[in-house]
Amino acid sequence: MNVAKLKEVSMKCVFALAAAVFILCVLVICVFIFAQAVPAIREIGFVQFLFSDKWAPTDTQASYGIGTMIVGSCFVTAGALVVGVPLGLLAAVFLARYCPKSVYRILKPLVNILAGIPSIVYGYFGLTVVVPFVRNNFGGTGMSIFSASVVLGIMILPTIITVSETSLRAVPRAYYEGAVALGATHERAVFTTEVPAARSGILTSIVLGLGRVIGETMAVVMIVGNQTAMPDSLFDGVRTMTSHIVLELGYATDLHRGALIATAAVLFVFILLINLLIAAIRRKRA
Repeated sequence: MNVAKLKEVSMKCVFALAAAVFILCVLVICVFIFAQAVPAIREIGFVQFLFSDKWAPTDTQASYGIGTMIVGSCFVTAGALVVGVPLGLLAAVFLARYCPKSVYRILKPLVNILAGIPSIVYGYFGLTVVVPFVRNNFGGTGMSIFSASVVLGIMILPTIITVSETSLRAVPRAYYEGAVALGATHERAVFTTEVPAARSGILTSIVLGLGRVIGETMAVVMIVGNQTAMPDSLFDGVRTMTSHIVLELGYATDLHRGALIATAAVLFVFILLINLLIAAIRRKRA
């Protein structure tokens, strides 16, 4: 076997080993979560666990229902996407097709810096700026779905901007030139030709942003209110699944701990279903 062939075989082995380690890590995490979650859900009751809005692990007749936390997570996630996706997509279009080079050299590093800010700093910003603003202008304590949605929407901007911009720049220039040659304006050529052509990357950016929103904990804990009650408006406090786990896991035992691990399993399934849905949409549009 010559040296070139040996190098090729060696690299194949390295890549295969890396893939195997990755798959093993995922499997170990899944086994760890579901091995503790399934017995807890079986003891509590599947319907009771998912759809009950009563969480009272310290009562004489303990109740472990995470319906409130699921609703809270859905509201906060939807609000963050409403804030972050339009702003991120428009900013990506600006950077890719409108921004002068001199301005780009300033804005691009700022986007990268925004991506590197720790989540606890975002939480502190929300606690000292967003929460007082909401409290003074909309009433309540300020710790609410609205406040969390605004902060999380800002947090996912770097992901959406970076991935969407890369996708737009990867669209062949001939698409734009062809649209302009047919009489389209610059704006029309960009938004009706290039943006649809980059939809795969844009969807990927939204999925990555969605994953961060659903999995975010520290910033959410600081500003969402952490109330285990169904919200009546966007300015009420809620408790998301991630904040629910982190607030109680430190002292939980027995079935209480199992119920929190089961909450993590529900969160895992949510993320898996979202990724499968987006993959199906991408295949359908391909």
